[in-house]
Amino acid sequence: QVQLVESGGGLVQAGGSLRLSCAASGRTFGTYAMGWFRQAPGMQREFVAAIRWSAGYTYYADSVKGRFTMSRDNAKNTVYLQMNSLKPEDTAVYYCAAQTGYSQDITSKPTYDLWGQGTQVTVSS
Repeated sequence: QVQLVESGGGLVQAGGSLRLSCAASGRTFGTYAMGWFRQAPGMQREFVAAIRWSAGYTYYADSVKGRFTMSRDNAKNTVYLQMNSLKPEDTAVYYCAAQTGYSQDITSKPTYDLWGQGTQVTVSS
């Protein structure tokens, strides 16, 4: 079983940067894709970014394209989300997620079967 642990959240001013990390432990060889989602108060959890573990292809929500970059470190079984030019509307709890089976769709929440506990990101104006 894979466990996911996020870190790196915090409070930052608008225009600032943060880097989130998600460390996967356990049987990580069965991971096909990993993603970042976020959930603001009173809102649905939404897709932010995803990466196919083997090929390294990345996908982004339009709202973060050009500002956020997702990457992976295979040796550390860790994915990162570098967030630049942060805006107050980026404020949310950010969740790391993993697919343990292949899915053509890696941007939809139901296709992920493992989730981290979340880390709070707050962007002040």
